Amino acid sequence: MPAARGLRGERGLLSSCRGCLCTAPAWVGRPPVPSLRLSRWQPPHGALPRRHPAVASLSPPVDFVLGAAACCMACVFTNPLEVVKTRLQLQGELRARGSYPRHYRGVLQAMVAVRRADGLRGLQKGLAAGLLYQGLMNGVRFGFYSHAEDIGLTQQPGGTLAAGAVAGALGAFVASPAYLVSLLVVVGGGHQDLSGPFGLSQPPGFPQASVVRPADPGFLPLPKTLLLCLFASQWFKEGSWMVALAGGMVSSVAVAVAMTPFDVVSTRLYNQPVDETGMGKHYRGFFDCVVRVSGKEGVLALYKGFGPAYLRLGPHTVLSLLFWDELRRITSWWQATR
Repeated sequence: MPAARGLRGERGLLSSCRGCLCTAPAWVGRPPVPSLRLSRWQPPHGALPRRHPAVASLSPPVDFVLGAAACCMACVFTNPLEVVKTRLQLQGELRARGSYPRHYRGVLQAMVAVRRADGLRGLQKGLAAGLLYQGLMNGVRFGFYSHAEDIGLTQQPGGTLAAGAVAGALGAFVASPAYLVSLLVVVGGGHQDLSGPFGLSQPPGFPQASVVRPADPGFLPLPKTLLLCLFASQWFKEGSWMVALAGGMVSSVAVAVAMTPFDVVSTRLYNQPVDETGMGKHYRGFFDCVVRVSGKEGVLALYKGFGPAYLRLGPHTVLSLLFWDELRRITSWWQATR
């Protein structure tokens, strides 16, 4: 009886968040079969099932590639919001409110304005560089975090937070040059002279910008996201994709509020013109940018682009984790059946 109650308890917990990415093993709900091995399992009639018993541990290089591919796939759907966000963040730079014409007045109006000025392709400006950026940054993040899980770091007190923080910082640093290219394409060339390392001129405050630039700030690997999915499952049908989306949208509120000011500052640092010595003409660094933007444009200017940033975060996070989960399952199945 105690074993039966334990099995029912586990089944109830896992099935309650089945709509999110912590998929229950296939044997939940019935006694496990000791002789079942992933390497011996074959899909019925040669078809790849939606779920299979387990996901084998993948090597860090494989997880790097899969994480990069998953986030690139998500980027294709969310890049238009990135374009709109960047345009809003640079509008009226260092000018008092009301002293400049506002070409963009919100997410929908900005998308319409970009569509009229640049066509539908304008909403996907910077996509190539954006894919490179997403691939580098998230490949490093997912790969490092997966390796941290494999070596047991996330099981230690504070290990999840430490692994997520280090993974995010490494990913942002490695992918920073690609983000600079993406931003300059979005704004139509910007002020930068593309010369120097990686074909880029290093913008003033470059190391600071690469660290504070949140991009997809939430490397929210599972605890908070799954907890929100558990709550969301009370309002949506079990197994619905709406559970994961609702959890992602709720968590994105806190992420957008906390990280949008850093995103605005990094965008300004990347885009500012430089003199002949390579020094910035507008800002000397991160803190100087915060002070000047707040003084000239008001404190709320640090939240320019909040709308598209929030609307992008939830779907992008959910799509990235969904694609990553499915790609890992397919890869694990392929390795087991070779």
